[in-house]
Amino acid sequence: MSNENQIRARRRDPVRVKLGKIMQCLCSGEQSHRNEMVPSSESLATKDYSASVYSSRPGETERKPDTGNIEEAETSLRESGCLNYEEARALLGRYEYQKGNVEAALHVFEGIDIAAVTPKMKITLSKIGETRKRHSHNYETPPMSVHAVSLLFEAIFLKAKSLQALGRYKEAAQSCSVILEIVESSLPAGLPENFGADCKLQETLNKAVEVLPELWKLADSPREAILSYRRALLHHWNLDAHTTAKIQKEFAIFLLYSGAEAIPPNLRSQMDSAFVPKNNIEEAILLLIILLRKVTLKRIEWDPSILDHLSYALSISGGLRALANQVEELLPGVIDRKEIYHTLALCYHGEGCDFEALNLWRNLLKPHEDSTYLPALLFVSKICAGSSEFVEEGISFSHRAIENLQGDVIN
Repeated sequence: MSNENQIRARRRDPVRVKLGKIMQCLCSGEQSHRNEMVPSSESLATKDYSASVYSSRPGETERKPDTGNIEEAETSLRESGCLNYEEARALLGRYEYQKGNVEAALHVFEGIDIAAVTPKMKITLSKIGETRKRHSHNYETPPMSVHAVSLLFEAIFLKAKSLQALGRYKEAAQSCSVILEIVESSLPAGLPENFGADCKLQETLNKAVEVLPELWKLADSPREAILSYRRALLHHWNLDAHTTAKIQKEFAIFLLYSGAEAIPPNLRSQMDSAFVPKNNIEEAILLLIILLRKVTLKRIEWDPSILDHLSYALSISGGLRALANQVEELLPGVIDRKEIYHTLALCYHGEGCDFEALNLWRNLLKPHEDSTYLPALLFVSKICAGSSEFVEEGISFSHRAIENLQGDVIN
């Protein structure tokens, strides 16, 4: 194909035509309204996008576009004077993704040269991070606005989500990793407080940190999933307490039940004299204990499954005494008294301390507690049967257990 034909083909490319219209519309609109702080209500959402070259699938309900992204683009336009090609593609891809046109969105996102804009994004984040530190006098203008970086971050993330929807999980994880790599290299000490609070940058970053391990799991790459979980928890991403707790719990569950043996974490560089887990079980236990402490400090809401997973982890590792200590440290009212007595009794019984376990079950089986709790009745009967001193008491508890069983059968 001759150069002239190639040029004609590019001109006929629907994406290029649409991008050209978007940029022409925005730039001409900005030029004519440069002195106005608020852009015209006839924005991209109602003009260019209404004639999208990619129509929604038949029978599919069209999603309402998110005008927040358009506002960010127009903010970027006001700051830089014109919306560049990458930002225009990010905006168009966002719209196609919202409409449910995943393949079309991916086609648009793949036209963004991320490698070319990455150095500018890194410099911008680094400079903005410096200016937000105390006593900083670095007033040099960054090469991009924070809104432009936010727009491109969202494009990278939505590209990953599009790849995920198409079953291309490894590519999705690799795309999502780009966001984290840019932030880590730009801000090695972590994000300053309220960084990117005036745009979607922090929101997009939070989503990328949370979803990356899930993408590696879908890609059947357990080692990369484990490294992504650790990366999410060790770097300062400004995650809220709920998101951090969710990641910790999911990581613990993956360590306990995935069957993948993880390389022990290297925490010496992060925390001097810290306990370093030697295997999956120890790392999962550490995470679950941290979650229990957060519950005790009322930083997160109580989640009964935390104790369930911790009970399993400590029981298979011979740490029942440690489990008992954790249960005893829980604040009153966090879990039911019956569950506390029964869990503690099981821990002591598993450690061979039958006398302590017997006293706990006796307290549980008092009339004002729960005198018909079958698991406790059976365990007490078993313990009493092994000692001549408590035989009569054991017979009494056995009769109560039988009566309880017969009552259940009749009912």
